[in-house]
Amino acid sequence: MKMKAPFLPPMSLGLRCLKNVGTTRIESSLLYSTTTAQKYDLVVIGGGSGGLACAKEAAGYGAKVAVLDYVTPSPHGTVWGLGGTCVNVGCIPKKLMHQAALLGKSVKDAAAFGWSVPPAELQLNWHQLVTAVTNHVGSLNWGHRVALRDKRVTYLNASGTMLDRHTVLAKDRKDVETVLQTDNVVLATGGRPRYPTFAGAELAITSDDLFRLRQPPGRTLCVGGSYVSLECAGFLTGLGFDTSVLLRSIPLRGFDQQMAGLVVSAMENLGTRVVRGSEPLRLERTAAGRLRVSLTPSGDGQPPDEEYDTVLLAVGRDPDTRRLGLDALGVTTDRRSGKIVTDPGNRTSVDNIYAIGDIVQGAPELTPTAIVSGRLLADRLYGGSSQLLDLATVPTTVFTPLEYSCVGLSEESAAEMVGGDDQLEVYHAFYRPLEFIIPGRDTSSCYIKAVCERREPQRVLGLHFIGPNAGEVLQGFAVAMRHGMTMESLRQAIGIHPTSAEEVVKLNISKRSGRDPTVTGC
Repeated sequence: MKMKAPFLPPMSLGLRCLKNVGTTRIESSLLYSTTTAQKYDLVVIGGGSGGLACAKEAAGYGAKVAVLDYVTPSPHGTVWGLGGTCVNVGCIPKKLMHQAALLGKSVKDAAAFGWSVPPAELQLNWHQLVTAVTNHVGSLNWGHRVALRDKRVTYLNASGTMLDRHTVLAKDRKDVETVLQTDNVVLATGGRPRYPTFAGAELAITSDDLFRLRQPPGRTLCVGGSYVSLECAGFLTGLGFDTSVLLRSIPLRGFDQQMAGLVVSAMENLGTRVVRGSEPLRLERTAAGRLRVSLTPSGDGQPPDEEYDTVLLAVGRDPDTRRLGLDALGVTTDRRSGKIVTDPGNRTSVDNIYAIGDIVQGAPELTPTAIVSGRLLADRLYGGSSQLLDLATVPTTVFTPLEYSCVGLSEESAAEMVGGDDQLEVYHAFYRPLEFIIPGRDTSSCYIKAVCERREPQRVLGLHFIGPNAGEVLQGFAVAMRHGMTMESLRQAIGIHPTSAEEVVKLNISKRSGRDPTVTGC
């Protein structure tokens, strides 16, 4: 049987960059003595969801494309493969561990439905869980490499620095350098967790490390009110670990705050401890190997010092742009966030350099928007398209134990947009998922609301859902929102019975009415 030659990215073996006046030569002890720098139509720096989508789409139009991807190890030495945050240390491992926690809860519920489930036999094997998750992530890493090969995209496992607007210097882990000449550049390097400045912060881990911990995390403190913090705290609690969340101010900043409060309340009811109004002062390792955390006074009786096995920092993310050489090129960034400023077409202040994904100022830090943004950019560059990304109705889900999904505006943002609360009509309902009733699960946070313009035809500005499978419930409604869904069109839809989703189309009680929004009956 004839064997296929292995896929070797051009100029990725033993190459050293030598600069001459006016030209660039590449010297290689393995391939050729000298050769000129490779020329590309497009170089994408960053192999996450957005960068890969852009590269593959551009290659589909016949463009010659290279992708550079390099992961700087976390302070604890964690690295990963091609695919970016979502695949490796974000959406995918998070959802799998969330599912593991839900399964544990379901097994406990099973007894109420007649199953014989000895509680003593219900134990988590952390090593087995982490192995299963990392094996799946590894398969995705390989799948991305194969997809690039099939599209004839050059892949370099190297960091990229802009030498000038048309020249990219790639450097791999062994400091082997490769020079690429290109017409266009797309920056898609994503973000990395932010480390606060308190003493001993380097002893803590972040979400970059959590999904690859070799040992169970034990008693854990999650610092921050971000969705990352709440999601991690939620599944760790569900997996049986004593877990606390430290909130300096509000949870889920940028989300609807009524919904955020219900999410946190549901977590507390499921066993996660929430410490409010405090932040770390100092972190130090004890003689026994634990982490002693000193906190600012919280006013709620929280001890000033407590010991944990693991402290996870989730206080925000910063754009991973420091090594790109943006200042020398004059690429404009936002002073406060450090993110890259672009026009609606993703063009930066340098007209052949583009940016997509989490590093773009004002862009949602969401995988699906990065993917669509990357594809649309390639369509505009090489396919003659003029279509721009529409961010008006982007849905998202927070995968806390009781999931929260939303599309459109929060109640606060909607009120600001229309000129005050009196210009809104908010329809809402507390409901009881059928599957929660027999095992006696708490349903006090199962809640839906539609934030609408008060004037007819009462266009829905924001739709919010807390409950099981929230993302699955709201995905279809997001399509309707894009097409101007009104309360009348929502009510005309026929529900699927018995589901939690049908409660959305049955919404009929407004906050303004003062009536009890609790759903009764089936």
